[in-house]
Amino acid sequence: MFRKLEGLEDAEHPLLGPNRRGLRLAGMLQGGGRGGWLASGVHLIATLFVLSQYAELWLLRRDLSLALRNLSITMLSTVCVVKAWTFVGWQRDWTDVLDSISRVEREQRARRDGPRGRLVDQYIRYSRVVTYLYWALVAVTVLTVVLAPLAAYLSSPDFQEEIRRGDAPYPEIMSSWLPFDKTRPPGYWIYIIEHAVICVYGGGIVATYDANAVAIMTFFAGQLRLLRADCAAAFGEQRRPAGDARALQNIRDCHQQHLFLIKYSRMFDSLLSPVMFLYIIICSLMICCSAIQLTKAGTTRMEQVWITEYLLALVAQLFLYCWHGSRVLHTSMEVEDGVYSGAWCGRRASLRRAALLLGGALRRRVALTAGPFTTLTVPTFVAILKGSYSYYAILSQNEKE
Repeated sequence: MFRKLEGLEDAEHPLLGPNRRGLRLAGMLQGGGRGGWLASGVHLIATLFVLSQYAELWLLRRDLSLALRNLSITMLSTVCVVKAWTFVGWQRDWTDVLDSISRVEREQRARRDGPRGRLVDQYIRYSRVVTYLYWALVAVTVLTVVLAPLAAYLSSPDFQEEIRRGDAPYPEIMSSWLPFDKTRPPGYWIYIIEHAVICVYGGGIVATYDANAVAIMTFFAGQLRLLRADCAAAFGEQRRPAGDARALQNIRDCHQQHLFLIKYSRMFDSLLSPVMFLYIIICSLMICCSAIQLTKAGTTRMEQVWITEYLLALVAQLFLYCWHGSRVLHTSMEVEDGVYSGAWCGRRASLRRAALLLGGALRRRVALTAGPFTTLTVPTFVAILKGSYSYYAILSQNEKE
């Protein structure tokens, strides 16, 4: 197992090696030729499937229980195809961000200058742990969703008898419209296979896109910590101060490093923000729908297990973004302190002015947003959970009345 994971490493991309392989496998990081067209064709088929889910939702609009189940999956499917198409459509900018990150890290790892090299290795290891654990979470979620119909069938002898008599339909993975009878074989088996394939596709999109985004957030947080250390060391130490020319060059290097982080964090934010804006809106609805299904009378034990696992995956996915967004923001707020913790007090006036200008430039925060209204932070995560609970309370009260 560990050897297979080591096989995902790429010396050209120290941080993003496994993530880039995952993106290529999911058909989002495309090359030229037939492979790119084939991947786009798969994304188009998935988009048509999502449209069939909306068609089925319209047909189920009078049955609240079935409509909520359909809605919770359909919304997530919508986010999946949006992630896929935005990554493909903005491929040039995504590639620019990924390649620039890899170039900087190759240069830093080549220097291997003690504490700074260890800091880079530290956040790379952290990113690996988060990436592999998140992939495992998505894999378990997909497996749970795909096997839910089989578990529901095997767990209830009464349900099996009802299916044999024709009094109950076969259990389904998701809900979508098809132009033939999907409630009985052979149409049912086509229906199930289609849904299983779509689940694997959606899991691949979610796992690779999210893990890649979190890895990039980890890069910015780690580089901001590194920038703070570089600012603190710009003038050398009290016992071994750097020369004036060396100190001035260090300040220039810190400026360039900060400009790089500002440029690519904004580019990354412009790519991620529209998707996260849609996801936050949809996530509030999905959490609410899942909570209603979980507490609704008549929900079987297996359905409760499935809904609980699905709900935990939703919350974990949202928390992952908000937590790392908070790390980036708070780390960027601490970078300025590095300038004033250095040995600058006794230097000549021109160097002190340069340090002051650097400190002013470092006040520009690196904040990742979800649309024009909110930032990706832990308080945002808490606000979304509160909003979802409010929707749940209102809908539950209306249902009782």
